[in-house]
Amino acid sequence: MPPDFQKEAPIGRVGIEAQIENALGLTNVNAIAAASPRLETVIFGPADFMASINMKSLVVGEQPQGYDVGDAYHYILMSILMAARANNKMAIDGPYLAIRDVDGFRRVASRSAALGFDGKWVLHPDQIAEANEVFAPRQDDYDHAELILDAYDHYTSAAGGSRGAVMLGDEMIDEASRKMALVISSKGRAAGLVRTSTFQIPD
Repeated sequence: MPPDFQKEAPIGRVGIEAQIENALGLTNVNAIAAASPRLETVIFGPADFMASINMKSLVVGEQPQGYDVGDAYHYILMSILMAARANNKMAIDGPYLAIRDVDGFRRVASRSAALGFDGKWVLHPDQIAEANEVFAPRQDDYDHAELILDAYDHYTSAAGGSRGAVMLGDEMIDEASRKMALVISSKGRAAGLVRTSTFQIPD
């Protein structure tokens, strides 16, 4: 790296994406995620990673034959996700190479989306719509998240009684609920979802 790189490319102008694709990278993922303010994203590189640990599979991202006690990738994905979130970085799942297997892509993408990953690489246009749908919240979840935010905003205000924990239907909501709802609502808004319900202030 040239000595004047920092001056020519200030932080915020040039970002870095770090791909975790072998055992050594995963054991150092926390240090990697914290290594530079330029780092924006931590990415899982499944094919190289599978080769690096001698995983018995030739289908990238699929469970290896004979492994029937859970998800062989759970520890890997969670390690990457925790390192990314601890350092305020994005976490992206790597590609699914069987580009004609749309169902397989959806299945594998759903795994990382459920954990909280921000997205997944795509290799073919047929995978784009699937990725967008999988990583966006369901309409019902988005609507519910927006209701929680509106209700909590009302009930914590002076007009709503300045309460910290209240009931929304049969559900208790509090500050933790607000934080969870904010995640879902932010993803929904980014995906272009439009809410189909509104919060009604009780009489």
